[in-house]
Amino acid sequence: MDSRFKVGGLEFEWELDKGYFGFDGQDAVLFWISSAMKTFFDTIEEISGEEASHLVFETTGFRQGLVVGENFEKMKNLDVEEAAQMITKTYISAGWGSCEVRNLDFTTKSVVIHIKDSWEYKVNRAQNKKESGPFLAAHYAGVFSGLFETNIWYRVVQDQLKGNEFSIIEYFPSDITATDNIHALARRKESLQIEHLEEIVKQKTKELRELVNQLSSPIIPVHEGIVVIPLIGKFDEERSENLMVKTLTSLPQYNADFLIFDMTGIENNIDTHTVNLIKKVGSAASLSGTQTVLVGVSAKLGIFIAQSGIDFTGFEFFQTLQHGIHHALAQAGKATL
Repeated sequence: MDSRFKVGGLEFEWELDKGYFGFDGQDAVLFWISSAMKTFFDTIEEISGEEASHLVFETTGFRQGLVVGENFEKMKNLDVEEAAQMITKTYISAGWGSCEVRNLDFTTKSVVIHIKDSWEYKVNRAQNKKESGPFLAAHYAGVFSGLFETNIWYRVVQDQLKGNEFSIIEYFPSDITATDNIHALARRKESLQIEHLEEIVKQKTKELRELVNQLSSPIIPVHEGIVVIPLIGKFDEERSENLMVKTLTSLPQYNADFLIFDMTGIENNIDTHTVNLIKKVGSAASLSGTQTVLVGVSAKLGIFIAQSGIDFTGFEFFQTLQHGIHHALAQAGKATL
């Protein structure tokens, strides 16, 4: 059964055997606003997230409106105001809510519209939103961009969803575009991802440093009253601080009479900072009665230490770790290992 009639000068047509619904001579479709459309909006927001879905609605609305505005602009028998009135009349007939065009100024290419009880307002209300979505506001920006043949953007002055009688939206020429907003969102997401990755790297670096500090220069109690610390790699400020604190807090724990620094692992990283560090730790240890012994001192290390001008008076030097331990045992009056 076919049916056709006009409302407000616009034609509606049904061909039920074909499942066809026509509005103003074109294919159309009907949806329940507070159920089907709400579910549609909810699903997009669930999948895309709040920020991205806002941009999806805004961009879609703008681009749809641009198509409408460009089509009406091609109708040369209409001026902009007539086209705008015809468009809003069409939307009202289609159930888009009440829309009044005000303060349309072709010279400044600006306009103000009042929207009341729109389908988007009803969807947002069903979603328990606190403010209206961007679809219709951006849609009319697209419409007027097409009519004015220049890029138009919008500003929401009054929002019906916030308890006002209707929404008021101002439109004006602007450099802001939906495409720019897409790119801006992509850049923000990239920036957030980079920040996230930097934070991960920072955390992993911290964990690695902590692990290095735990593993590097371990304090090894080789015999009662004797501890050995193998020095490995290069000592920056953080490692130096860690070595100083860890050594001086651990010596009383082991009742250490002898502190043996094994310098075999720093031959290729020796510098004045490291030599001075060893001197400071050894001198501080002596204040609690612990004698410092340096072992693994190669000819290269010996020359560097001598040329550094740092006074190691009171320190004992041995070529190998075994010699250093034997010395400590002998000094303590104990049998050698």
